[in-house]
Amino acid sequence: MGDSFSAATRMRLILLPFLLFGLSGCGILYKLPTRQGNVIEQGDIAKLKTGMTREQVEFVMGTPLASAPFRNDRWDYYGYYQSRRGETVQRTVTMYFDGDQLARIEGAEQPEDLKDKSKRDVSAIIRADEQDRRAAERGAQENDPGVIFNKDQRGPN
Repeated sequence: MGDSFSAATRMRLILLPFLLFGLSGCGILYKLPTRQGNVIEQGDIAKLKTGMTREQVEFVMGTPLASAPFRNDRWDYYGYYQSRRGETVQRTVTMYFDGDQLARIEGAEQPEDLKDKSKRDVSAIIRADEQDRRAAERGAQENDPGVIFNKDQRGPN
C-alpha cells in the first residue's frame, strides 16, 4: 500500500483526542486558580478606622483598583477569586474620604454567602490550596520508587 502508518498507529491517533477530551472533563488535568483585583482580607478591613489618612488606608489595604478621576473622594477595592474547583468569590469594598480623612466604608461587613461557604478571607483559600498541593506531593512521594542517583553512579555524561 505504501502507507508508512500501521493500522495500530492510525487507531492510536484517532483515539488520542477522545481520551484527552474525556480526561479534561474528569478534572484530572490541573486547572490554575484565578485571582484578579485586590486581595481583600477581613482582618485588614478590621484595622481601618474613620479618620485615617489616605496614606494609612493605602498602607493597610494596598493600592485601590479603581479611583474615580473626577471624584477624588472614593476608592474602590474589588477582589475576585476562582478556585480550581470552579468556586468563585467576589467582593467589593468602597472607601469614601472627606478631604484626606476616611469618612465611611461600604462593604466592610463580610457577605453571608462567604460565611456560608466557610470562606473567611483570601488567606483561608490560599491555605486550602497549599493543603491540596501538599496532599498531591505526598501522593507523588508514595508512588516514588525510592531510587536516588548520584552523579557518579549514572555513568559517563
